[in-house]
Amino acid sequence: MIIRHEKELKRYREAAAKSMQILRALFEAVKVGVTPAKIDELAEEKCVELGVIPCFKGVGPKNNEYQWATCISVNDAVVHGIPEDESFKKGDLVKVDFGINDDGWFTDHCFTKSVGKPNEADLNLMKVAREAIQAAAHLAIAGKRTGDLGAKIQKTVEAAGLSVVKEFVGHGIGHTMHDSPQLPAHGRVHTGAKLKEGMVLCVEAQILDSSDDDIYVEENGWTVRTEDEAKAAMFEYMVVVGKKKPIFLTNTLDWPLF
Repeated sequence: MIIRHEKELKRYREAAAKSMQILRALFEAVKVGVTPAKIDELAEEKCVELGVIPCFKGVGPKNNEYQWATCISVNDAVVHGIPEDESFKKGDLVKVDFGINDDGWFTDHCFTKSVGKPNEADLNLMKVAREAIQAAAHLAIAGKRTGDLGAKIQKTVEAAGLSVVKEFVGHGIGHTMHDSPQLPAHGRVHTGAKLKEGMVLCVEAQILDSSDDDIYVEENGWTVRTEDEAKAAMFEYMVVVGKKKPIFLTNTLDWPLF
């Protein structure tokens, strides 16, 4: 989607504010003893309170449509984790990916949180992942190319001895959850689609605490895990491409990591 009028931007800010309100409630609820299933129930309840629809439900193939409001991926689960009944334990790395449909205005964003104070390796993983993805999001400027954002993520991550999952991409968003352009979390500068002012983007990446980026999908057809059981971190920010700097619709930039 390309926002062309201030009225559209205002409306999108309203949708994003509702989504942020729910996401913050989910963030605060991630604690020792709580289950992903309970977090998902909370997301459903908050959606009803605010009169919005969780937009992940129903996506995917007809024989295996996604049935939950959130994707909650713990430790070596990288992305698309199905919310289960196993309680969070101290030291777990929890990724909560969530979005809404607010009368045709879609959101999609993600945080990673450590349950309790993380060990040094986990804290480094989260800090590097957040730094890389935020740096890429700040490059959402008219005239930049998608490869500029991907290259920024890849360079930052690999300089720290970590790896980027290449099978999944960031994306445009608007009146559908996935819009053009695609935003790979790797690439070369000055390549890819050119960004236009007003484009609404979801800048995201999955970062692994390993030099090995091999992953696999569980039998449920959704949950993605690392082959070597390395932990993963994921952040996702919604931005509007600007002339000189982006506008953050879901500004979770300064949220704590635990």
